[in-house]
Amino acid sequence: MALKLTVAGSYPKPPPEGDEFRLRKVLQALDRGEATAEDVAAAADDLTRQILAEQAAAGVDLVTDGQVRWDDPLTRMASALEGFTLSGLVRFFDNNTYFRQPAVKGPVGRAEPIVLDEFRFASENSPVPVKAVLCGPYTLAALSVDEHYGNVASLTRDLAAALNEEARDLAAAGATVIQFDEPALAAVPGQPPGDLDVLAGAAPTLVEDVGATTILATYFGDVAAHGAALFELPFDGFGLDFVAGPANFDTVQNLPAGRILQAGMADARNTRLESGEQLRGIIDRISRHVDAERLWIAPSCGLEFLPREAARRKLERLAEAKESAK
Repeated sequence: MALKLTVAGSYPKPPPEGDEFRLRKVLQALDRGEATAEDVAAAADDLTRQILAEQAAAGVDLVTDGQVRWDDPLTRMASALEGFTLSGLVRFFDNNTYFRQPAVKGPVGRAEPIVLDEFRFASENSPVPVKAVLCGPYTLAALSVDEHYGNVASLTRDLAAALNEEARDLAAAGATVIQFDEPALAAVPGQPPGDLDVLAGAAPTLVEDVGATTILATYFGDVAAHGAALFELPFDGFGLDFVAGPANFDTVQNLPAGRILQAGMADARNTRLESGEQLRGIIDRISRHVDAERLWIAPSCGLEFLPREAARRKLERLAEAKESAK
């Protein structure tokens, strides 16, 4: 089997217990006026190198930069786009983390690159290929306070156009895989599934002439309500959470031939370590419907919810499951 191991996006920033958290110390020094923005950038660079090396050493074939420079998934995008301001803290789905809720005050657009420099740095410092990750237009629209458009579909379309510019630049810089995170599409505890029609209206603009493999990734629940229609969206692959969304085992039976499945199968929100037998069982179950050449295995979502050592062990166990499935 030719399985590929990847990660969803984020990675824990704090080091293993007892090690110095340099980036935090430098940020605290910056607040006291005892450090500069250049000092913060250097500390972030060092942490990014560590995380890239850690993922590769664990056996990950397609890594990310760990989103070291991100405060949260939405702020990173909204703070760099025209038309947004940031408001108060809001809980991020059913997780014990929060984001600064974006507020749309005017027409949204992209005046300059957002994560392009971060991707270039990661690519230059990674021993294996790096995946670029962006918050998707529907999730950004759905979780924002819209004070301008009055219509989530119109906002999503303009966001898709802006993010398409970013994706094209990332591909031109060497990104062979670009992932768009759309957790708002999934049915999560206390929240119904998102409006697939809204994303369907914007998706062609989002992926137009990108020139890289595009992945639509969902987390924290299932996409069963969307059925086969989800896979009609013009992405090269789809990421599904099989931990928080067991109904996805039925949904994946509708995946068309030739499309990639990024299967989230190790619980990225629980320190309990899965057994190799458990992971191989999930691989075998999914492999009934998806051939190995288009099956990517991954944690269920970003690993930022775990301690650093737990995240590393999860990746190592996934790598072992990948090798034993050959």
